[in-house]
Order: sequence, then C-alpha cells, then structure tokens
Amino acid sequence: MAARALAAKTIEMVEVGPRDGLQNERIVVPTDDKAELIRRAIDYGARRIEVTSFVNPRRVPQLADAEQLVAMLPERDDVTYIGLVLNRRGAERALASERIDELGAVCVTSDAFGTRNQGQTSAESLAEAMAIVAMARAAGRTAQITIATAFGCPFTGEVAMDHVVDMAKRAADARPREIALADTIGAGTPGEVAELVGRVSEAVEGLPLRVHFHNTRGSGLANVWAAVGEGATTVDAALGGLGGCPFAPGAAGNVATEDVTYLLERSGIATGLALDPLVEAARWLGNIIDRPLPAMVSKAPLFPE
Repeated sequence: MAARALAAKTIEMVEVGPRDGLQNERIVVPTDDKAELIRRAIDYGARRIEVTSFVNPRRVPQLADAEQLVAMLPERDDVTYIGLVLNRRGAERALASERIDELGAVCVTSDAFGTRNQGQTSAESLAEAMAIVAMARAAGRTAQITIATAFGCPFTGEVAMDHVVDMAKRAADARPREIALADTIGAGTPGEVAELVGRVSEAVEGLPLRVHFHNTRGSGLANVWAAVGEGATTVDAALGGLGGCPFAPGAAGNVATEDVTYLLERSGIATGLALDPLVEAARWLGNIIDRPLPAMVSKAPLFPE
C-alpha cells in the first residue's frame, strides 16, 4: 500500500514492556519498579498493556510476582490489562484476578519451539489457545491468540506461510478479540511480512490483526511499516526496545515503543502515544535496568523541538 493511502490511519499500540520487555533480563526488576513502568505507560498514552505472564516462576523468575504486581495496578476503566498465559492453569490464575481484563493465549508454528517454550506441540498449543479463549469468554473477559514463530523457528528454520494461514483460520473459529503474528526471533523481512499479513487478513474474514516484531536483524521498523500497509490494526512494542525470549536462542529486543511511535506519527498515522513522556520513561527505564537500551529515538535529540 502506498504511503499516502496510510495517511489519517490510526494504529492501536500495545505496550508489552512490562512482560516481554523484562522477561529476559538477568537482574530481577523489583515489583514496585514494574508498577511504576505501567503507571508511566498509562501517562504516555498506552491503553492496552501486557502487564505480566502467568507462567511457571521457576522457568521465568522475572515474572514470579505476577499476582503481586496485578494487585498494584491502577484502577482504570480506560485501560486494558493483558496477562499472557500458555495453558489453562495459567488462565485460571489470571482469571482469579479481577484486574486482568484480557488473556493473551499463544500457539506456535513449530513443534520444536513449542515443546521448549510451553511443553506442547504446534497442534496442542493451538487447541490450548482456543480453550483459553473459551475460558475467558465464559468469565466475561476478552482474549486474543498470538501465533508465535510465524516468520521462522530458531530450531527448524523456515516456516511455511500456508501453515501459518491455516493456523490463523482455525484460531479464528474460537472468536478471539484478534489474532497476532509474532516474529519471535526477528527473522522476517518486509516483503514476506506484507505477503503473510495480507494473506492472513483475507483468511480470517475481518478479524483484527495484530503484529509483534523483534528487531534481532534490524528489520523491525520496516516490518511494522509493511504490516500496517497491509491492514494490521494493532502493533506490539516495548519501551526502550527491551525484550527477548528465554527459550528462543538469539532473540533480541522488541521494536521500541518510542521508535514505532516516531515512525508512525511522523508519517501521519495516529498512535495515541505522546513522544515526550515516552522518551522520559525510556530514560528512566534505562536507569532501572542500569544499561543502555536498544531504542534509537530516546538517544536522539527531540525532533521537532
């Protein structure tokens, strides 16, 4: 799609920094700082925030404080708090909290990655994700399904587009809020992103499509642009460009919230996020993590002043 056709478009941003951004950090971030990160995200305009994941704390120690953190969330009717879950046990934990508005279910394209990430084959992970959507709906909550390793698996390599499209079709039968395509290891390129997003958009008959990109090979922002041009309506991003998966060797950070915001807003595409407090929050987070963050916009002078 030509850039001029994107003018006046609005893209919804999902801030995934509190979960995907932090989960791979070696130093465990205090719960109070995670709560402050979420408060700052709300201040810069985030209205959907992936706050944590209800997973085995022994496997992901960074997220062992899920229930404690959720209890600290600000009460906001205008903010959707998302809890990532990989199985029905995690879904039960998330649903036990009234503060979690939405469950994020995950299925994977690869048996090799699925068994390492969540102890399930590809088919088993899809069936579990669909069951999680049903649990959420029964509890009066929303749920979404993410198809992980949609652009490549760290263990088996290339993933056939036909397989991803077929998984999306079957996932749509569960009636999730949306379906997401996740480039878990940052292997995708703009051409294949555009093709797959276009094919999945047609296959799921109008169900909203979200995208989740990692910047492992430097193509993250270009992939965002390609996806938006082909009809993706929601983009995941992490403050500062933090992120990675403990079970995907070499996976680097998410696309940075401030970088995606700059790209889209300067292109005439509204995100609902304010860049000045975003950059301030990123610099604060760098101090908390005590290392430089990968994002570019928060390193550069504000433009325009």
